[in-house]
Amino acid sequence: MIHSPFTHHLRFSPSSFFARRLRPALLLAGAALGAAASSAAFAQGDWPQQPVTLIMGFPAGSGVDVVARAIQEPLARQLGKPVIIDYKSGAAGNIASEYVAHAKPDGYALSFGTAATHGSNAALYKKLPFDVEADFVPVAPVLDVSNVLTINPDVINARTLKEFVDLVKANPGKYNYASTGNGAGTHMAFAEFNSRLGLNMVHVPYKGGPEAITSVVRGETCCIMNQVQTVLPHYKAGKVRLLGVTTAAPVAAVKEVPTIASSGLPGTKGFDSSIWFGIFAPKGTDAQIVDKLNAAVKAVLEQPEIRERFESQGNTVRIESPAQFRKTVHDNRVKWAEVARAANISID
Repeated sequence: MIHSPFTHHLRFSPSSFFARRLRPALLLAGAALGAAASSAAFAQGDWPQQPVTLIMGFPAGSGVDVVARAIQEPLARQLGKPVIIDYKSGAAGNIASEYVAHAKPDGYALSFGTAATHGSNAALYKKLPFDVEADFVPVAPVLDVSNVLTINPDVINARTLKEFVDLVKANPGKYNYASTGNGAGTHMAFAEFNSRLGLNMVHVPYKGGPEAITSVVRGETCCIMNQVQTVLPHYKAGKVRLLGVTTAAPVAAVKEVPTIASSGLPGTKGFDSSIWFGIFAPKGTDAQIVDKLNAAVKAVLEQPEIRERFESQGNTVRIESPAQFRKTVHDNRVKWAEVARAANISID
């Protein structure tokens, strides 16, 4: 054993040694925990600190866009920050959905989705780069939208739903119907209708609501099942005829138009192809942010002027908690999967 003249000056204490070693680590860990707690408190209590963006998967002027714009300013007032609408249209809303699915889950990039983007698309597209349920947090629905069978009487001169069906059956493959895009709610509603009644029609997809209804007005296509709010101006101007709404109950804005389900035609019993619009956040978004958003949307929808505006356009306000909306989304996805299978529709 070697003895050093300096040995007697060393006092080795394991506890003091590790304390010195651990103190910087503990300080760093404490700082990290403090930062995390501060960040969580910031996210939950102080959100939002900047503008909130609604990612829109459909063109400006489309029925979906009209609804988003109607709540844009009232929602901004509720949140205390601007609400911006950012258009990423195309692929039946999938471009916008993919963007939000991969966005930072901080509540600042939200999807303004539909029963198509977060429902039927899962059944139609084989290789979606996201999961319509797993990759999103349902925040709040906004409203239910009624479609209505709208025709150009110069192309197909029918005054009732029965006359329309008889003409189409007598001329298989002759009549073209428009939609706002492959897999959009307008496409799925007509596909379900044709499948139930055994009709042979040609589908012509457009890039959005304005182009699709214009094609009917111009006579390029004979008809469309589009949102009441989109076709209403053309109907009031006498340019189109309405034969039946797709909801289970009549629509106040066009109360003179019967429901398809009440027609008594074989295959129409229980027909209901209404769709909803709603707001989604990326998965992982803090629950308190989701709840705050849900409460803000609810407050907007409870304003009499907002409710009256939507109802006058043929829509029905839908208010649900995030949990209730999650069930709505799930049930909707299952329903449209069955429709797609029955109508043999898929999009590669």
